[in-house]
Amino acid sequence: MKPQPLVLLTVAALALVSCGGGEAPPRPARFSVALLTPGPISDAGWNAGAYDGLKAIEKELGASISHVQVKSPSEFEEQFRAYAAKDTRLVFGHGFEFQDAAARVAKEYPKTIFVTTSGSRTGPNLAPIVFELEQAAYLCGLVAGRMTKTGKAGMVGGVELPSIKSTFLAYEAGFLAGHPGGTAQPVFTGSFEDVAGAKAAALALADQGCDSLFQNADAAALGVFKGAEERAIWAFGTNKDQNALSPAVLASAVIDMPRAFVETARRVKDGTFDGQPLRYGLSSGVISFVWNPAALPRVPSAVVEEAKTAEEKIKAGTLVVPRGNF
Repeated sequence: MKPQPLVLLTVAALALVSCGGGEAPPRPARFSVALLTPGPISDAGWNAGAYDGLKAIEKELGASISHVQVKSPSEFEEQFRAYAAKDTRLVFGHGFEFQDAAARVAKEYPKTIFVTTSGSRTGPNLAPIVFELEQAAYLCGLVAGRMTKTGKAGMVGGVELPSIKSTFLAYEAGFLAGHPGGTAQPVFTGSFEDVAGAKAAALALADQGCDSLFQNADAAALGVFKGAEERAIWAFGTNKDQNALSPAVLASAVIDMPRAFVETARRVKDGTFDGQPLRYGLSSGVISFVWNPAALPRVPSAVVEEAKTAEEKIKAGTLVVPRGNF
C-alpha cells in the first residue's frame, strides 16, 4: 500500500526540521530588569525600598532580576554598560546622582530603557521617576513646628544632593508654618553610611537646642535615631516606614517604591514607556505620611487634625509645597 499524501507531508516536514531547514522560531527572551544602588540594601530606607521594588517586579511581572551596589560615577557608567551589553530591557539607577551616567549610556544602547529615581534627564529610552517626598516632608515639619518648645529644628543629610536638599526645603517650610519665626538648621555628613557621623551631627544639633530631627541619610539614619533617643527628642523617618526602628521616631515620610517600580516596569514591558518623567505625590498613594502608632498618643489631637487637613489640601492642589529646581 502506498503512503497517504498526509503521511508523506508529515515525514517531509520532520526531515526538514531534522536538517535545520524548518527550525522553530526562538523563544522570546525573558523580561530582564536590573538595579544599581549607591548603598547597601540593608539600610532599612532608600536602598532597601528600591530592592523591594525590584523583587516586586520579579514576582508580579515574571522578570529576571539583578542588583549591584556601586560607589562612584565611573562604576555607574560601567555597570550601566555591562547590563545594556547583555540586552537587559530595563535598568534602574537609584538616585539623582545616576542621571548623567544614564544619559551617556542611553544614547549608545537604544534598546535598553534607563530609569533614574530622581533627576530631570529624559530621552527616548531615558526618564526619571520623581518621588515628591517633599509633600510628606512638609507634613513632618508642620507637626514638628506645632510641637516644638525651643523653636529650633535640625536636619541631617548624607551627601549634599539636590534631591536631599529639596526635602529639607519642604521640611523647613512646614516647620515655619507650624512655628513662625523658628529656625531649621541643615547638616550634611558627606556619607550615607556613616552611622557614627550622623549620630554626632544629631547630638550636636540637639545640644544647640533643636528638639526635632528630620533626616534623609539612608543607612546613616540609624545614627540620627540613636542621637534623638539619647537627647529625648523627636526624629522622623524617610523613604520607608521607619517607625519601628526607634521610639524616637514620631512619623515617617514614606515612598511605596514597589508600586512605583512595578508600574514603571509594566510600561516598559508593554511598550508604553514614552520617555517622560513619572511623578508620584501624596495624591498618587505612592507617597504617604505615616504616624508611629506607639508615639501617636503623645501628639495633641489638634496637631493630628491639622496635619490631616494639610494633607488633604496638598492632595487637592490648594497647598503647594516648595521643592528644589532639579
